[in-house]
Amino acid sequence: MTTIINATIGVSKGLPRVWMEGQKLNHGGVQIGKKYAIKADVPAKRLELIEVPFDFSGKHVTVSKRERNGVVHPLIEIRSEQIREVFEEDDKVRIALRRGRIVITALQIQTKIRERLKRIKDKLDRGEKLPVISLFHGGGVLDRAIHSGMLRAGVGSFVQVGVELESEYLDASLRNNPDLWTEDSIAICSDIRDVHLGDNTPDGCILVGGVPCVGASRSGRSKNSLEFAEDHDDAGALYIDYLNWLKATNPAIALIENVGEYLNTAAMSAIRNVFKHQGYDVYETVLDGWEFGSLEHRERMVVVAVTQGLGETFSFENLKVNKIRESCINEILDPIPLDDESWKPYEYLATKEIRDKAAGKGFRRQLLTGTEDGCGVIGRGYKKGRSTEPFIIHPTNPELSRLFTKAEHARIKGIPQVMLDGVSETTGHEIAGQSVCFHQFESVGEEIGNFLMRSRSNILKFPKRRPAVEPAVVMPVAEPIGVQTGTMSLFH
Repeated sequence: MTTIINATIGVSKGLPRVWMEGQKLNHGGVQIGKKYAIKADVPAKRLELIEVPFDFSGKHVTVSKRERNGVVHPLIEIRSEQIREVFEEDDKVRIALRRGRIVITALQIQTKIRERLKRIKDKLDRGEKLPVISLFHGGGVLDRAIHSGMLRAGVGSFVQVGVELESEYLDASLRNNPDLWTEDSIAICSDIRDVHLGDNTPDGCILVGGVPCVGASRSGRSKNSLEFAEDHDDAGALYIDYLNWLKATNPAIALIENVGEYLNTAAMSAIRNVFKHQGYDVYETVLDGWEFGSLEHRERMVVVAVTQGLGETFSFENLKVNKIRESCINEILDPIPLDDESWKPYEYLATKEIRDKAAGKGFRRQLLTGTEDGCGVIGRGYKKGRSTEPFIIHPTNPELSRLFTKAEHARIKGIPQVMLDGVSETTGHEIAGQSVCFHQFESVGEEIGNFLMRSRSNILKFPKRRPAVEPAVVMPVAEPIGVQTGTMSLFH
């Protein structure tokens, strides 16, 4: 029979200590009174306890006993410098017991941390582009902004895997973002929930995702009558898929953007806890695109998770403003003729505003002259002509107004206009409306790149070690354990 114990490395009498006891040792074939010598394999990060005869006089540990509530339990305490020689920076180990044989190895989480650190260090040392896993890719605005910012810092990147549900959006990105995609890129047009994460899922250095916010924004919760963001039928649970990709692709850095309200959701609390358990330091803030040179006042939550051991110098305080904002909206407007059919009375919106005001609602139309130094949020459904989004008033007839064109929308957010080439006005507004203010996230990408350049010489040299906790913690096994008899190799 087999027992798996995930135990904490503690300290006892000045020596590293691993301790275990209970009927689970009996279950693994360990008997009271047996003696074990310790065999260390430092490169493999493995300790094996080998049973020795009772008259063995060399260095060994003996299975002792403890009685609790009338029940006698076997107990093993290993106090040895060999623990730290093998598991230098780890705080926990995995103990496998089968038929009296005991093998101690690193936890899978800690092994994956070392793997992701080594992967990004090797690529930085060789000057290679970093592979990015892009979820909820849209038209690629967020990815292009991060890519552009990192390139400013001298760090190249490309989309290793891009997942997007809407075919037109993905096509637009593939057509208009040649610097993001390579012949090795994998473009997936699918609901992310239908994508199988198997053993061949590529590893990445960076994970980027703008988890859909339709359930978290104030308008989304109001429109869909949601008590919680997670109640949304389509988008509420998509953060789980993000976390599944995090575990499958094992990136050194992960980034999430969303509406500011998302910071206080149960979903974000779960994301935060998973990040920390998987060995990431988490940095969070809310940024307004207007402060980074965009004309749109668009606040977005930004979360950057950095693998412990990668460095500690990342900071949102280092963000730069790389664009001078236009003095007013008029500077980005297209020359639309005064008799163009886009100028409309929008009588239904005027009526709705009167009705909302009478009902005590706070909704008001954004009717702009163009002299303003900014505007409110322009969303994905902007082309529908919604009551709270900005319109430009006709220069000579105040009864008429029009929507921004897709090109104007791009300029307002600082998005390169080429990204909306080849799509309709409706699709262009959808791509831009659900994306980000470009220069805001370009600055985030630049700080990620600068951080990597500052840290790369110290990667793997200064790993973090959490304080040891005694006694050992036994973790429940969540899935069947496979065993290869002979080599004592148990699946993590």
